[in-house]
Amino acid sequence: MSGAALYQKASQAMKDLNTEAEKNYSSRGQPIQSSSTKCLEETQQRREVRYKNLTSQRNRLHDRSISASSAESYSSTSYTGSSSDEDDVNPRDKQQKNSKDFEDFCVRNIQQAAFGRREMEIAEQEMPGLMALRKRAHGDRPLSGAKIVGCTHITAQTAVLIETLAALGAQVRWSACNIYSTQNEVAAALAEAGYSVFAWKGESEDDFWWCIDQCIHSDSWQPNMILDDGGDATHLLLKRYPSIFSMVKGIVEESVTGVHRLYQLSKSGKLTVPAMNVNDSVTKTKFDNLYSCRESVLDALKRTTDVMFGGRQVVVCGYGEVGKGCCAALKGMGAVVMVTEIDPICALQACMDGFRIVKLSEVVRHVDIVITCTGNKNVVTRELMDRMKNSCIICNMGHSNTEIDVNSLRTADLTWERVRSQVDHIIWPDGKRVILIAEGRLINLSCSSIPSFVVSITAATQALALIELFNAPPGRYKQDVYLLPKKMDEYVASLHLPSFDAHLTELTEEQAKYLGLSKAGPFKPNYYRY
Repeated sequence: MSGAALYQKASQAMKDLNTEAEKNYSSRGQPIQSSSTKCLEETQQRREVRYKNLTSQRNRLHDRSISASSAESYSSTSYTGSSSDEDDVNPRDKQQKNSKDFEDFCVRNIQQAAFGRREMEIAEQEMPGLMALRKRAHGDRPLSGAKIVGCTHITAQTAVLIETLAALGAQVRWSACNIYSTQNEVAAALAEAGYSVFAWKGESEDDFWWCIDQCIHSDSWQPNMILDDGGDATHLLLKRYPSIFSMVKGIVEESVTGVHRLYQLSKSGKLTVPAMNVNDSVTKTKFDNLYSCRESVLDALKRTTDVMFGGRQVVVCGYGEVGKGCCAALKGMGAVVMVTEIDPICALQACMDGFRIVKLSEVVRHVDIVITCTGNKNVVTRELMDRMKNSCIICNMGHSNTEIDVNSLRTADLTWERVRSQVDHIIWPDGKRVILIAEGRLINLSCSSIPSFVVSITAATQALALIELFNAPPGRYKQDVYLLPKKMDEYVASLHLPSFDAHLTELTEEQAKYLGLSKAGPFKPNYYRY
């Protein structure tokens, strides 16, 4: 059959089909569909249903996002999103108890405990050193009789430390060293497990000191050890309860700010108990300050500002271990990094690493991001912020909130606008906006998460320091500040090497004799610079 004949036959078939459809329409009042047409329409209907469902789902997610943002309930330190301050009732005004009727705690919402427990279980998988220490020392219970007041960041990683100390025999009471870094669901999980925890995200200054006081002052409990991060528990105990402070067997401090306070107390003769400076131990300085900050600074800035780093001009104030980590991360992302320093040795290190040493006042008009990590106060002043360009980001990577003069921004001529959780626009009269993160507090723990593996190193160091001070015979440690013994530093490092399938080379007797070392270590003198 020719092509023309085929065409004519097909045309006739279509006419017959249309005629039949018209008859059916007139007789039944509605059109009749061919099977192919019906199939197409059913397909279209399914697409419309899927589209409507997808649109509804997107709207719900969008509404949830808007609600979370407006209520400041998003928590970048929590994967569950449950570290929120959506509940306007102050936890101090609530009657709280866990499932076992335990009431000696104060958290945001005890119902979040299940979420917190799961986060703690995740953290345990990335904290091999601390878990190994828990397993090895569990039978000996070297902290039996220890009553520890803890004032640190309350995160899933800290919770693993708390439960390790308890497994080693200690009794603990805990509060937060930062009003923004607490993971509410983790605090709830600890309270559900029977630990006296007094902390929640978004505390006021009054709440902050009240929580520490609740940990120290209890009718049936008196502390004999302190684990501090920033020196606040030590400060309050010494100021308000001097008689209790004199009974303490030892203090373990892990921050630059807290160590500085301890040395001041020692110099003035007010330090009446021995203290261990964990901050300057090698495992803390190198791994927590350097490697942890190298990863967490980018995470925190991305979560809070969505900033693109490539080509941006960044000033990092301070080139200690924290500053080194920040600079390395930002340089790797393509940022133009400059450094401010007071120490000529650190400044020379920065120059040799390829960074330009500047005064902040010289470049402040042109920079996009300013990061402080000096441990000092008033590094970024109001006068400098007045000169910053529109949309400049200001944040702090040091422990204390004193580095940025935030109080100078609380004046009638400036407007504060909360744009998302922990992010404020400070608006000048001419319309210029400067972006302030976490009100000048520690950005990585306030606005992001930090690697659990690194915290395992630091936490194991803290635990060993507590064991050492608590079990030390009388006279070993005077009323002064001590560094962690080198042997303990090496032991902490050895606990984490199996995670990398690392195999250490052992010295022969001849080699050990040649170097004047013990085969078991320590392998470096105390003055060695790693």
